[in-house]
Amino acid sequence: MDRELLLELGVEELPASWLPPLTTELAARLHARLTEAGLPTKVAIESHATPRRLAACVPELVDRQEDRDETVTGPPVSAAFDAEGHPTPAGLGFARKLGADFDALVQVDTPRGKYLSYTRHLRGRATVDALPDVLTKVLRDLTFPKHMHWDAQLEDGKGELVFGRPIRWLLFLYGGRVVPFTIARQANASSPRVQDVTSGAVTYGHRFLATSGRAGRAIKVRSFDEYRKKLAENFVVLSRIERKDRILRELEAQARKIGGRAMLQQHAQAEALLEEVPDLVEFPAVVAGAFSAEFLTLPEEVLTTTLIHHQHFFPVQSPAGALMPAFLAVTNTQTNNERAIATNAERVVTARLRDARFFWDADRQAGLEARLPRLETLSFHQKLGSYADKTARIERLAAWIATEIFERPGEAAAAARAARLAKADLATDMVRELTELQGTMGGIYAREAGEPEAVWKAIAFHYLPIAVEADAAPRPDALGAARVTWAAVSLADKLDTLAQLFSIGERPTGSRDPYGLRRAAHGVLRILIDAEPLAGVAVRPAIGTLVARAFADASSAEAAPELEAFLVERLQYVLEARGADRRNARSVLAGRTEVRVADAAANLAALAALAKSPSFQQLATAFKRVRNIARELADEPAGAPDLRAALTEPAEIALFDEIERRQPVIDRAVAEGRGFDAAYESAAGFEPVVARFFDEVFVMSDDLALREARLRLMKRLERVILQLGDISEIVASE
Repeated sequence: MDRELLLELGVEELPASWLPPLTTELAARLHARLTEAGLPTKVAIESHATPRRLAACVPELVDRQEDRDETVTGPPVSAAFDAEGHPTPAGLGFARKLGADFDALVQVDTPRGKYLSYTRHLRGRATVDALPDVLTKVLRDLTFPKHMHWDAQLEDGKGELVFGRPIRWLLFLYGGRVVPFTIARQANASSPRVQDVTSGAVTYGHRFLATSGRAGRAIKVRSFDEYRKKLAENFVVLSRIERKDRILRELEAQARKIGGRAMLQQHAQAEALLEEVPDLVEFPAVVAGAFSAEFLTLPEEVLTTTLIHHQHFFPVQSPAGALMPAFLAVTNTQTNNERAIATNAERVVTARLRDARFFWDADRQAGLEARLPRLETLSFHQKLGSYADKTARIERLAAWIATEIFERPGEAAAAARAARLAKADLATDMVRELTELQGTMGGIYAREAGEPEAVWKAIAFHYLPIAVEADAAPRPDALGAARVTWAAVSLADKLDTLAQLFSIGERPTGSRDPYGLRRAAHGVLRILIDAEPLAGVAVRPAIGTLVARAFADASSAEAAPELEAFLVERLQYVLEARGADRRNARSVLAGRTEVRVADAAANLAALAALAKSPSFQQLATAFKRVRNIARELADEPAGAPDLRAALTEPAEIALFDEIERRQPVIDRAVAEGRGFDAAYESAAGFEPVVARFFDEVFVMSDDLALREARLRLMKRLERVILQLGDISEIVASE
């Protein structure tokens, strides 16, 4: 008989950013451990999270494990029998441990030799008896950005249980009955507050809201439906979707009351806040507050950052899209004391905006140029000097990129000027207080000082791009006249960061990337891929060229090859993130000594259109064979005789002629970085003649001169196709 499993972990408040991944992970881990235990789930597991709880429900779970046969391997036969063939203590002990007769053991062959083995039939345990082991493993499995030690342990012999936050209660029901389970207090626990947590049939409502009785009181439940209903009665909205929908409705309603609309879309910070607030509250409500209209003289970026990032409040816009002197706050309480809540929020917002206005007025009294000497006191890295040193490097690099890479020497002076001022806002009071505005404030201060658009916008946007998608910020229309200068400064900044940190041995390892070098690499590659739509320039620089120039200002260039390889590896990631097939991406990048980013993207687009065709798959399969054979010849021998004259069979002469005919199309596409569609169509034409060659020609002839000629032919075909990529990588897996 199937029964419902209900699990809730009551915890001390979890950070909002943890909840969405934990919700997914809890369901996945529970499903995996139930399946492992022979308790398959018949329908999807439903999981939820609020700041104070992680919950999961398995609507239908069998009441008994499946019976199964288990084969246990014991000692090697050589250790299980003595020289006379009698059982040794090791062999007898193995049988005794399993409760089996020694004669029932069998010998099996393994990769390590012959071993004793025994197969036993195991009757499945009742589900209620198996569930404690399942929960133990799930608790061990769950991952958190940070773990806490809270003097707790499980009964699995593995010692302390670390968790994201201490667990304070445990609801654990199967078929409406409590599954016994204890999270025990460690014997050496330092805090007397730590006590055993024993499973039960109770949950807890909102921490301080209640319609009757006391807030946060224990609530007894027997099923998931009752659990969800009683939580709702006690001011806990379990579903994240419902919390978000409720927030949206109330934001819109409160904004309409004051004649505006909530800033929710087309603003990255507001969109991020809307995704965050459902995970900050259990019972969301919205109140409206106001601030003095005098603060509207501040730049919009300052106002929105102060409200959104620092206070988690939503700005309000007029129907025309202008900021209003108002905000919307999402609260975790009822709004019957709305005015008091709003007044407190207004007091905090006003104080923050007064600070911002003071910084704004003070910063403008001294221009960015005047702040450059202060960059000498700001460390970029203890081994790499100050931000003044970095500024000097990116100033030179940005001018070089504008001139040599973009071939826009007329933009070089503006690019150098923007690079010179790009980091100056790090020395302003506003950025020291609102670090999220670095770059943005620099652009605003430069604009206020009368710098041309090509300079101030390059400063404002030079930290972008962050995302790799083609439609990610910045947009060409936002860049305006700064398209080239922005690209030059952004590339210079990121390339310098990469080169300098690689030069001192700082490289990303595993999940560790404290300096954001992967993000910097992605920014470089995004600019190079999208240079034409973003910056209005068609550029094809080799990665190696950019890396070499970036290392010109480094203390050592020894790490340049490593950085180049890192960028190529990241390029494959970027291409895949933008929808490319992994095999195709590997193909266009495999084994290249020189990678041009724009060419790789164009190449990949052409390959994607053809790669799945049967004829091209056949060619790719044949090319695997070509590559394997070509390895027999290191390279074209010096002074080798004319290849065509050395060939004798019609099939190999036909292949030679086909190479001669098709190679120019491929050479031209590779040289010009365009025309890859035609190049791949030309390459696909090799398939029938290659197939005929392998049907009719034996490469490894006993005639050494003929063998060498045929190997040279394979080598030439390999070289021609490898210009496009290693198409053997696209062969579909068996």
